[in-house]
Amino acid sequence: MKSLKMKLIYRKHKKAILGTLGAVLLAGLVFFFSYFHVTKVEVMGTSRYTDEQVKEMALQGAFTDNSVLAVLLHSRVDVEGVPFVEGFHITRLSHNSICISVREKKAVGCIPYLDSYIYFDRNGIFIESSHTRDELVPFFDGIEVSHVIEGEKLPIKGSSVLTTAVALSTIFQKNDAIPDHIEFDTSYQITLTYGDIRVMLGKDEYLEDKMTRVSAILPKLSGKKGILHLENVNDNSKTITFEQDLGEDGVIEDVDTAAAYENAVANWHGGYDLEGDYTGEGEYDQNGNYVGSRPTEESIAANGSWLGGYMEDGSYTGYGQKNEYGTEHSYGSYHEFRLDTWWKKALLILAVVFVVVVVVSVITGIISFLAPVLVPLLIIMIVIRLIGGNRRY
Repeated sequence: MKSLKMKLIYRKHKKAILGTLGAVLLAGLVFFFSYFHVTKVEVMGTSRYTDEQVKEMALQGAFTDNSVLAVLLHSRVDVEGVPFVEGFHITRLSHNSICISVREKKAVGCIPYLDSYIYFDRNGIFIESSHTRDELVPFFDGIEVSHVIEGEKLPIKGSSVLTTAVALSTIFQKNDAIPDHIEFDTSYQITLTYGDIRVMLGKDEYLEDKMTRVSAILPKLSGKKGILHLENVNDNSKTITFEQDLGEDGVIEDVDTAAAYENAVANWHGGYDLEGDYTGEGEYDQNGNYVGSRPTEESIAANGSWLGGYMEDGSYTGYGQKNEYGTEHSYGSYHEFRLDTWWKKALLILAVVFVVVVVVSVITGIISFLAPVLVPLLIIMIVIRLIGGNRRY
């Protein structure tokens, strides 16, 4: 009887213990999945995909919404078939937040090959192919390969082409000025395309200097069409010219006259007369230097795409042969020569003297050449006239 009673008590307590343990376990599971439920996901290391795209690719499978289990079960994610990605790594930041770190393949450029785009790294290794072009990767045309094997170095013709392509790509990324198109011609001269502007870099020399100037000048050419020439930029010459396309009627198209006018007025330091008094329309600056008349919209429109008009000291005159960056700028439809410096006056005097000497020399030469014929004829005419006069008497 006693034994039966003990069994009943044991069964009763066992059920209570098991029920308690079950309740504790259930409460623990509820707490675990609620407390460690992921409510925030940070994404790091991606430049080609949005955060949402990375989350969709990396957080696949069960328990990815739990900060503990996601790290334990999915810290390394299979990335087969994900372009430009080597892998994903998941780490826990707090009880309800995780971080997805993306390891991207570092493509420095792409080239066309058959019907695809071939992407390569700084060592020339073929890392990816795609039927669509990534606009964030510089596109090189004129780089020829005979065949491609993923994971191996591209057999690029021309020993220095890859070095040049990598150097350009690095400069583009640093200056945030990736062109739409980069072309190597048969002699490996480099041409860049930015919308309607073609930039002629020439040989792979002084690329850093050239691209620094390109980055500064391109915003000034917004809305224009034409060719920016930097082939002659070197240690001794900084000559940059812009050859703007003309319309069918020979008139320059798409010139933002208002913006150019505002820029010219802002850089004009004149307004003073010869006595140093400010009139607002004087052609001298406050130091007595001649800077030309006040710019007008008509004069700016006449200048077209000319980027010059600046003097050595950076002042805008409208006729200076420097651009606002201090480099020579010889292109333009409008040039005015003024006698505002001593050397110009001396040059004019020398020119006048030269013309006078030439004219006198030419006349003297003609007389010397004709004298042997003209003098005898003149003497004969005088004699005939004298004889004829005597006969009348």
